[in-house]
Amino acid sequence: MGLNLTYKILKNHLVSGKLASGEEIGIKIDQTLTQDATGTMAYLQFEAMAIPRIKTELSVSYVDHNTLQVGFENADDHRYLQTVAAKYGIKFSRAGNGICHQVHLERFAKPGKTLLGSDSHTPTAGGIGMLAIGAGGLDVAVAMSGSAFYLTVPRVIRVELEGKLRSWVSAKDVILYILSILSTKGNVNNVLEYCGEGVRTLSVPERATIANMGAETGVTTSIFPSDEITRQFLIAQDRKKDWQQLSADAQCEYAKTLTVDLSKIVPMASLPHSPGNVVPIKKVAGEKVDQVIIGSCTNSSLRDLMVAGKILEGKTVHPDVSLAIAPGSRQVLSMISKNGTLSSLIDSGARIMESVCGFCIGIGQAPKTNAISLRTSNRNFEGRSGTKSAKVYLVSPETAAFSAITGRIANPWDKEGKDIPRFKMPDKFDIDDRMIIQNQKVSSSVTIYRGPNIGTPPKNTPLLDKLTGNIAIKVADKITTDHIMPAGSYLKYRSNVEKYSEFVFKEIDPDFACRALKLKAKKKAAFILAGESYGQGSSREHAAMCPMYLGVKAVFAKSFERIHAANLVNFGILPLVFARKHDYDRIEKYDVITISDIFKCLNKNRNIVIQDDTKKIEFELSYVLSARQKEIIKAGGLLNFTKGKKGR
Repeated sequence: MGLNLTYKILKNHLVSGKLASGEEIGIKIDQTLTQDATGTMAYLQFEAMAIPRIKTELSVSYVDHNTLQVGFENADDHRYLQTVAAKYGIKFSRAGNGICHQVHLERFAKPGKTLLGSDSHTPTAGGIGMLAIGAGGLDVAVAMSGSAFYLTVPRVIRVELEGKLRSWVSAKDVILYILSILSTKGNVNNVLEYCGEGVRTLSVPERATIANMGAETGVTTSIFPSDEITRQFLIAQDRKKDWQQLSADAQCEYAKTLTVDLSKIVPMASLPHSPGNVVPIKKVAGEKVDQVIIGSCTNSSLRDLMVAGKILEGKTVHPDVSLAIAPGSRQVLSMISKNGTLSSLIDSGARIMESVCGFCIGIGQAPKTNAISLRTSNRNFEGRSGTKSAKVYLVSPETAAFSAITGRIANPWDKEGKDIPRFKMPDKFDIDDRMIIQNQKVSSSVTIYRGPNIGTPPKNTPLLDKLTGNIAIKVADKITTDHIMPAGSYLKYRSNVEKYSEFVFKEIDPDFACRALKLKAKKKAAFILAGESYGQGSSREHAAMCPMYLGVKAVFAKSFERIHAANLVNFGILPLVFARKHDYDRIEKYDVITISDIFKCLNKNRNIVIQDDTKKIEFELSYVLSARQKEIIKAGGLLNFTKGKKGR
C-alpha cells in the first residue's frame, strides 16, 4: 500500500514514534516563521535555552501585525526582533515587506519541506506542497533549537476536487463551501489533502487561499500536490531549484473522502460571528454595507488585487462605504503600481493600507458602531474588528469589490457575462528582497535591544499531586483565543506578560484576572470551566501563558482545539475533558474544587476524579496526553522540561 502525500512528508521527517494514526511522533522541522505579535515571546524563550544559533535550515522573523506605532511598545519590540535575528542567524523581514504567509509563499516555501509557524494560518504554504503547521511560539522556539516537533499522527481526509469554477466564483468561495460542510469544530487531528482534476484548474495563490482558511475548520493543516502549476509559480519567483514533483501514491489510504464539484459552487459568505456560519451570497444580497476591506493573508495576492482592480476600474466607491485595500506583500504592491491597477484602485476612492495584517486583528480600520463590514479575511469573531457591535461578513474579493460600488452586499452573479476579469499568472514576478535582512553570519557581538516593555518569559512551578482551588470562570462553547486574550491595541503588551495578563477574559469577565491572582496569593489554584471547542482561532500562546501566570492549573472543557490544547500543555496547565458532558451543567463559577492523586492517574492512564466540595459531587475528566506531554505538565511546562533534559 502506498502513502498519501501527508504521510510521505511525515515519513521523510520522522525522528521518533510510529507513523500510525493517533500515535505521537516527533518530526524534523526544516523552516520556521514568526510574526511580531507572537515572535517576541518565542525569541525570549529561545534565548532562555542558551543556544548560540538556530539549527533549522531556515527561520524567518516577520514584522507584519503590530506596525501601527502608537506609543513606544511596538517600535521597541521590532528593534528587539531585528537584533535577535542578527545574533542567531534568523532572516528578518522588515515592516512593510508584507504579511508573513504571503511573503513566505513567494520567497521561501518549498514543496516537500516542513514549516512550523507561530501563527495559525501557517498552513497557507500547503498551497505549494509544503507540510506547514501552526503552533505556539514555544514550540517554534524549541524547533529552532534543533529539537523535534511533536504531534499526533493525523487522520488524512482526501478532498477530491472535480470540475472547474464558474465565472465570478473564486477560491474563497471554495473554502467557505468546505467550511459549510466541516464546520469549525470536530476536525482536530485531521489533515485536508487536496487531489483530483480540479486541482489543475487552480493557481498556487488560489490553492494558498484554500489552505489558509482550512485553519478555521480546526484541522492540523491542508496540503496540495506539487505539480506543473507549482513549478511555473516557482520559476516566476526565480526559484526553479526549489521545485520537486509531489503527489500521493496511486494506491494509498485516506480516513475518508470529501468530493467537491467546483462547477457547482456558488458565491458564498460567512455571516457574523463565525467563519463556519456560511450561506450562499444570494441569501444576504441587498443588505446595506458600511465598510469593505480587501486584504489579509487569505486574499491579498496579485491575483486578488488585479481582479478587484478590474471590477473597480472606472467606478467610484459608494458614498456610504469606506473601502480599504491592503496588498499582501511589497511584491504585490510593486506589481500593481507598475501595471496601473493601483491607480484604478486609488481613483475609485479606495484607501491603500500598509502591506500588513492590521485590520484583520483589530489594529486600525475599526468600523463604525453597528456597522456591516465585508472583509476578505479569514475570521469574523465578535469584536475582532475593533468594534464589538459591528457585524463582519467574510466574502471573496469579487463580492467585496462589487459591494463597495453598490453600497449593498452584491451577488457577483448579477454581473455574469459582463466584463469578467481575466487574470493570467505572470511569467515573472518582481523580485526584490532588499527588505529582508539575510543575517547569514551569526554575530555574538550583537547587543540585543530590550525596551522597557520587554520582560522575561514567566516561570511556572512543577505540578502538585493535589490541587485545591476555585472555578474562576465558566464560559460557553466556541471560546476563541481572542476571547481569552484580546488582540487589537492590547497586543502591544505581548512581551510584557505581567501587564498583558490584566486583560485575560476582559470582554467576558473583567474581574477574572484579579480573582485569579487573589487565589494565587492564597496558594490556591484557579480553574477554567469551558464548553465545546475551547481555544478556537489564533495560535496566540499568550492565551495559555497569561492564565498560567495568573495561577490557572487546569481547564475543564467539553472539547479543545488542537493548538490551544498543545499550548496549555506547554505551559503546564492540564487540559481535561468531561467524561460525561452534562457534568458541565452541574458545576458553577466559584465552586470549590479538589483534585487528588493526579500523578497516579496520569501514570496509570486513568480518568482524573474531581471533587466539587461546594456541590458535594464528584465527576470524571479524561485527557489525551502522550507520555511525553504528561512529563511536560509535571515539570510545569515545556521550557522547564526542555531545560531539564539539556541539563541532564
